[in-house]
Amino acid sequence: MKLEKILDKLGSLEKNSFIKVIDNIISRSPKNSKEIDKILSSADKGLKSVDSQNIVKIFNLIQRECFDYLKAEFQDTSSQLDILIDIIIRDGNCIMKQDWFSRLYDNELKHLKSRLKNLKSDIENDKSDLSEFRKRDYKIYLSCLKTAYQNDLENNREAKITSDELSILLTLSKELGLSQEEIKLINYSILPIKKMDIQDVINSLKNIGVLFFSKKENTIYLADEIVRLLRKLREKEIADKFLRRTLKIMRPPIINQIAKIHNVDRKLNNSEKIEEIIKEGVSLRGILLNDMYKDGTTLTDKKKQLSDLCEKGLNISTLKGSTLNDKINSLINYFEIIEKDEKVGISLDGFEKMLTELNESLPKLNKQLKDQFELQDEFILNANFLLNYNIKPRDILDLIDKDDLSKFIKNNGIKQRGDDILNILENYKDAENLFLENYENIAYRDLNQLKDNGIIIKESELGLKFEELTKIIFKKLGFNIDEKLKKTVNTLKDQIDILINLSNDEVIIIECKTSKEKGYNKFSSVSRQLKSYQKLVEANNLRIIKTLLVAPEFSDDFITDCEMDMEMNLSLLKASSLTKIFDEFKISKYSNLPHVLFRDIVINEERIIKALKK
Repeated sequence: MKLEKILDKLGSLEKNSFIKVIDNIISRSPKNSKEIDKILSSADKGLKSVDSQNIVKIFNLIQRECFDYLKAEFQDTSSQLDILIDIIIRDGNCIMKQDWFSRLYDNELKHLKSRLKNLKSDIENDKSDLSEFRKRDYKIYLSCLKTAYQNDLENNREAKITSDELSILLTLSKELGLSQEEIKLINYSILPIKKMDIQDVINSLKNIGVLFFSKKENTIYLADEIVRLLRKLREKEIADKFLRRTLKIMRPPIINQIAKIHNVDRKLNNSEKIEEIIKEGVSLRGILLNDMYKDGTTLTDKKKQLSDLCEKGLNISTLKGSTLNDKINSLINYFEIIEKDEKVGISLDGFEKMLTELNESLPKLNKQLKDQFELQDEFILNANFLLNYNIKPRDILDLIDKDDLSKFIKNNGIKQRGDDILNILENYKDAENLFLENYENIAYRDLNQLKDNGIIIKESELGLKFEELTKIIFKKLGFNIDEKLKKTVNTLKDQIDILINLSNDEVIIIECKTSKEKGYNKFSSVSRQLKSYQKLVEANNLRIIKTLLVAPEFSDDFITDCEMDMEMNLSLLKASSLTKIFDEFKISKYSNLPHVLFRDIVINEERIIKALKK
């Protein structure tokens, strides 16, 4: 769940610990202090009086400092923070009841203790499946860990691992190619495991700003933005769902090889091995740098195999970089962008229809997803519910076996040639809603992003499409888009994009502009155009209440010129602002948006959104 949504949902007491952490970081003069001060300048009572949207902006400005703060907390080896973080960064664990979190914590400790016994046996038993090479790696790390932990006892001090010792151990673990799960297992073969009271666990995580807890709902909330920081702390480059997507397109021999390297039971079937590799916390970078290749593979062949994996397997044609590391960074960045993007690839209505028909064809899917994502609710095949957990259509389809996918495709008359998952997603696209979800990308004429989101459109069509979508949005906001009146007013020379009829001979003119450039800055040409429209409308005995210019964004010079113009009652509306206003309007009590809200030179969406929430 997005941080802003959580902050809007909770009361001041429930947000207090998080605000304190942010306030403490701000007091230490972070890198972006000037930008933060600008945001805080309008707040009377400091950070506590700042609205959710601006708190998120501040959090984004101090992400580097937040990461360093959490890293320092993580160095307390007695906190079990590694165990707890591994629970809360899993897909589907961003909203949990207290008793559910308690159950997951108990299961994690039991699983850990069981695996510790197996690890000890594997290291000591000459006939174990563990290779001598891997045993050597484990023993090296274990010996260094023992020294770091027990050297304090020799000096009559409490046994602990200092931050310096921990940084050395982390470097060693990287060089040995150990997964996060392997490191955790070896660590807890030395460190004592003590079960903590679940309320103490929640309070400790809440006090360091990691989670939010609502006593009224008895529910834990984890913000997507914080989960990404915690995942980075555990050196997991991407969410499990993206690692699963990558592993599923690899051939079984490669999965076997990765399983062997990381001590995963090779008796499991391919799907089970993939899930175990994910649970082991195996690094995507490690897999793509070394683990997926045969011994002796040249660097050139490694780059080719990685390019083929991305282009032919993941359908990513935008991979950048000349070195192997650059290509891996490009892939990780691709997954990060997808995760942060609130768009779901298909429309919300299409997602809901897909879930309904999946449930009819595959009745066991609900339980499978419930178990996979560790969700407490009984029925989870609901689009809004899943999106709160950042689970999107592709994430669900990635979990379904190939045979079940084929069955679903046949049952629902979906195209069978080509990639099954892409064919299913294509089948459930709702064109209008999908275009609306990509409204800002169309405004910026961003063809690459549109293609990544499943929209194929010619560049020459983007201007008309933007105008068409703007009409749809204003119509859904309750305005009367009067095409008949517009035809009467327009001439061959002057063509108004959108004319809103407010009745009583009063109208609003809307002009739509797309631009690849950052900051729309063609004021002189657009002002001449709008003044021509103004004369045209007034010649038809109509009164212009407002003129709106909708564009991706506006330069400072454009805004200044607009403020200085005394002839037009012109307001500037960014595409992103219109999208946010529209999203809030859909869940508000209003049936039409009062046009008087469009009164600023640059429309302030925050003010309009606040008005809609009243």
